[in-house]
Amino acid sequence: MAIFYKGILFLALSAFLGEGVEFLVNLILAKELGKHGLGLYMSILPSIYLLVLLSSFELPVSISKFVAEKEEKFHRNILYHAITITIIFTSILLVLAVILMPFISVFDGFHPYTRWLIILLIPVISFTSVARGYFMGRHQMGKIAIANFLRKSIQLVMLFVLFRFFKIDAETSVLIAIASFIGSEIAVFLYLSYTLIIQFQQLRRMPFSNLNRKAVRKNLVAVSVPTTGLRLFSALTGAIQPFLIKAALVKSGLSDTIATEHFGMLMGVAVSIGFFPAFIAHSLMTVLIPAVSKTYSLRDYSTLQKMLSQVMLLTFLYGVPAMVAFYVFAPQLTSIFFESSTAAVYLQMLWPFFLFHFFVMPMQAFLIGLGLIKETFIHGIWSTIVSFSIIIILAPRPEWRMEGVIIAMNTGSVLLALLHYLTICKKIGVSILMKGLIQKNN
Repeated sequence: MAIFYKGILFLALSAFLGEGVEFLVNLILAKELGKHGLGLYMSILPSIYLLVLLSSFELPVSISKFVAEKEEKFHRNILYHAITITIIFTSILLVLAVILMPFISVFDGFHPYTRWLIILLIPVISFTSVARGYFMGRHQMGKIAIANFLRKSIQLVMLFVLFRFFKIDAETSVLIAIASFIGSEIAVFLYLSYTLIIQFQQLRRMPFSNLNRKAVRKNLVAVSVPTTGLRLFSALTGAIQPFLIKAALVKSGLSDTIATEHFGMLMGVAVSIGFFPAFIAHSLMTVLIPAVSKTYSLRDYSTLQKMLSQVMLLTFLYGVPAMVAFYVFAPQLTSIFFESSTAAVYLQMLWPFFLFHFFVMPMQAFLIGLGLIKETFIHGIWSTIVSFSIIIILAPRPEWRMEGVIIAMNTGSVLLALLHYLTICKKIGVSILMKGLIQKNN
């Protein structure tokens, strides 16, 4: 437990600095791209995240879970098989991307180089994922924290230098924003690859034991495939959401340009501000997956129950004050990006979406650690169906428009959090209100 809390504290502190840098990145993007350019950038970002997800094959989750459950003498063998899987998977994905990318219409409205820049992400993300998973499983959160901070810092420096010293037109500005994102991922790849090579050299000098090759790959794939399916569904719906929202707004009577601007204010301003405290939730999620996996493998239900109650309390203690502050100071916060009262209203209305997502992130880590990936997937499907249905019904109506979109986002977030929570309580034998602990015998 001491390692668990130390990991959370270290990640949270470093992530706070990273979120400060991320805020500056979004501020530069808002100032340089404008409302329409920011809307375009935010529209393409989910598609980029989709490719990132496919490239990672959720290896950080599967490797960290497997490493946490096994003794150190098996780690060298686990890494060897993980890298082998990554080489095979990356080669297949690269070939498919080169063949299919020219036919993907999502990128038609962007600079021609955008497609090929994004393809660079495939090998970069794939091999970075191996290192992330290993260090997470070993609870070496310092390296993960440095990598996260490095990624955001490099992106900030690139944006500042390019926009400060070069005169860039509107179309190229969006390309520069995308290129800075990819450049920062390359920097993380170089850092984590270097640290992993050093770690691997140390493992070679230690006593080791081999695991059955099929057993290792089966264990990794058993987690990676369903978790990738879960994240893939989330990424696909995230990629569809911008176009669904804009189509609904256009149907309500807004022009395509105005609809894009409103989406930019929603995702580029309101969501950027509202998710600022999520660095704590992400830190919890990173630490919880290997910690819960290890504890559950020992069938230590009392510790699992204690971890859940403390995670929920911590989330409440930072989430509620953050939402109150965002609601009260919404006009001042959004004016940093744009002089627009509309963005402030969006931020105020979205408080349930943000707050319940702060609970969703660590609870999803709990579910993965408990082996409840299928249940997590089903929960995501239901919340998405409900959310998208509300968008389709309300957003095209002139009297609702963006208010309908926000109601849909809030409803989906609340539903997802409740489904996750009830499932965890049932699995580990804790009462719903946490007024008493139920003994688990299996």
